[in-house]
Amino acid sequence: MTNANGSPLVLGIGGALRSASSTEAALRLCLRQAERLGARVTAICGPDLDLPFYAPQRRERCDRAERLVKALKAADAVIIASPGYHGGVSGFVKNALDHIEDLRSDNRPYLDGLPIGCIATGGGWQGCVTTLYALRAVAHSARGWPTPLGVAINTAEVSFDPEGVCSSAAVEAQLDLLAAQVVSGVAGRPVAAQ
Repeated sequence: MTNANGSPLVLGIGGALRSASSTEAALRLCLRQAERLGARVTAICGPDLDLPFYAPQRRERCDRAERLVKALKAADAVIIASPGYHGGVSGFVKNALDHIEDLRSDNRPYLDGLPIGCIATGGGWQGCVTTLYALRAVAHSARGWPTPLGVAINTAEVSFDPEGVCSSAAVEAQLDLLAAQVVSGVAGRPVAAQ
C-alpha cells in the first residue's frame, strides 16, 4: 500500500513464457516510467505466472500463486499486459488474473477502486485491439478503474531490443502516459496529456 512518504505501489502483471517477450518489455518500460514518477513498482512476469489452473474450491496455492495474491492485495494500482492470442487475452495471463477471486472477502474486495492500466500486444491490429478491450473488461469486472488510455502495440510494426528499448517513440510516449495515468489515479488527480 502507499507507504509513509506517499509513494504508491504499482504492480505489473503479464508477459509470456518465452524470453525476450515484447509484452513483458512493454510492461517493464511502463513500470520504469511509473518509478520515475515516484511510484514503487514490482513485476510478476513470465515464469512467475506459470501457475496451476485456478480452482476456487481448492484453498491451497503454490508459492507463486500466494506471492501473486499478496502482491495484488498490497497494490495501489495495477498494470496488466497480455499478448493477444486468437483475439483475446492469453490463457496464461487470464489464469493469473483469475486469482483475483481470492480477494473476494478482503477488506478491499478484488481490485475495488484501483487504477488499472492495460497493455496488449499482437502481430496485427485486430488481435491487439480486441485483447485490449478484453483486458479492460476484466479490469471492470474486478471492480478496477481502467485508465482512459490503453495501449495496443502491433508487434508487426514495433519491436523492443534485448535491453527493452522500443523502436517507436510514439509507442514509448503512450506507455509513459499510461504510467502517468496509473500513478495519478492513485491520488485521484488527472494527468494532462504530454
